[in-house]
Amino acid sequence: QDATTAKTVTIEKTKEFMALGIAIATRCDSCIGFHVRTLVRLGATREELCEALAMATYMGGGPSCAYSAKALKAFDVFTEGPK
Repeated sequence: QDATTAKTVTIEKTKEFMALGIAIATRCDSCIGFHVRTLVRLGATREELCEALAMATYMGGGPSCAYSAKALKAFDVFTEGPK
């Protein structure tokens, strides 16, 4: 195992939120989908996701806002949440 997969002080869900933030910053659609799906599997809530997306938008401005919206849509699709 390496730092990305090892069970360390930083829990897996936190690492996935970090990865999602990077995916949003780099504007990688497939990465966003992958990390959102993993967060759903790990039990992330919509509220947790929105908090992370707000931070990504705060740090990345307009482009991050657009990609955060894609992440939220993916979460809703994967959880069959709001339409």
